[in-house]
Amino acid sequence: MRRLDGIPDFPFRLVAQDGRARAGVLDTPRGPVYTPCFMPVGTKGTVKAMTPDRLRSVGAQVILANTYHLALRPGSDVVRTLGGLHRFMGWDGPILTDSGGYQVFSLRDTVRLDDNGAEFLSIYDGARQVFTPERAMAEQAYLGADLVMCLDQCPGAGATEDQLAEAVDRTGVWAERCKRAHQSRGGLGTDGHQMLLAIAQGGVIPRLRHVSVAKLLEIGFPGYALGGLSVGEDRRAMLDTVELTAEMLPSDRLRYFMGIGDPEGLVEVIARGIDLFDCVLPTRTARMGTAFTRTGKLNLRNADHTLSAQPIEPGCQCTACANFSRGSIRHLVMQKEILGLALLTEHNLVHVMRLVTAAREAILAGGFAAFRREHDHA
Repeated sequence: MRRLDGIPDFPFRLVAQDGRARAGVLDTPRGPVYTPCFMPVGTKGTVKAMTPDRLRSVGAQVILANTYHLALRPGSDVVRTLGGLHRFMGWDGPILTDSGGYQVFSLRDTVRLDDNGAEFLSIYDGARQVFTPERAMAEQAYLGADLVMCLDQCPGAGATEDQLAEAVDRTGVWAERCKRAHQSRGGLGTDGHQMLLAIAQGGVIPRLRHVSVAKLLEIGFPGYALGGLSVGEDRRAMLDTVELTAEMLPSDRLRYFMGIGDPEGLVEVIARGIDLFDCVLPTRTARMGTAFTRTGKLNLRNADHTLSAQPIEPGCQCTACANFSRGSIRHLVMQKEILGLALLTEHNLVHVMRLVTAAREAILAGGFAAFRREHDHA
């Protein structure tokens, strides 16, 4: 394991590049991660409606958990006492925990913010909480994930340029403090070494993205995330910002887009040089009765599917498509049966994993442009 200024650095190497699209390998202590890679979200210590075995079967490599929620319920100290997040979740592969910044700042109507940190009231019991960079690092060390995130300030899409500039400045200051706190523990968490990633802010304003990335590069991190996107901004402006920011980042460092999971969006951010991504969309959409397919979304709540004997998607080998009809799954969805939610969740994750794997194969074969054209309707 290499170290970057005292920060554990899981080696990342590019295997192929086709245009801006990249295929690489991140070597973690829990096994290699082949990029591009989509990470299912297990907010409270579980990917809803999925067992660890089913996650492995659909091709999940890394799963994500939420520091904010787990720090409050059941508490990071409880997770540590029970053996760390891997044992807690029954998952022996890599885990990434976010810093809690996005959740804290989603409470912006009640949060008090200053350079020290963010003060807010717990959504669970109303107790006063203060998240500082040092606490974000301590909570993630207790949880014991493999990849951990700096605390950042995440403004919404309606933020003014002055507010975005303030978030950029504060995010840089907090990144320095996160790095120092992480180094003070030797980069160790409950379950071993942790790789610390920084988060760039700046909205869709190129000048501010340059300022944010320059500051984070000056501090030095093994990988960099694009934050403050997919929060309601114009899609074209978001993609232009992804392309601009990716070009600023070192080619030998991991690049992570926080919060994108629709099939078309995944293809487009891969095309712009992103390696990792996560989102609740595939699983949340499933719980609303909607399936991803090659030709678009399929709403199983629609009465047209009541008597349909077809699978959700012919040729798909997920449990839902191999064993159930659209009509039977619609019945489960309409009756709010847990099985229906589980079947659709598995199907949507299979769809996303298959798409991302195919993108990697296209990059390796030098055919990503054709792949992108084929999926521009996804």
